[in-house]
Amino acid sequence: MFGLGFPELLLIVFVVLLLFGGKRIPELMKSLGKGVSSFKEGMKDVTDTTVEDKKEEKKD
Repeated sequence: MFGLGFPELLLIVFVVLLLFGGKRIPELMKSLGKGVSSFKEGMKDVTDTTVEDKKEEKKD
């Protein structure tokens, strides 16, 4: 995964814990999950709109 091994991932986790603290990590992950979910929903809306536009073009 991106050329990162276990030691590198462990170092990243350690730095994140130092920067944000253990209590804020769940809050940050929840916010990140909501953001990803919102992004996926937006992409689905764009895809649906594009498909509908193509169908309308075929009818004309």
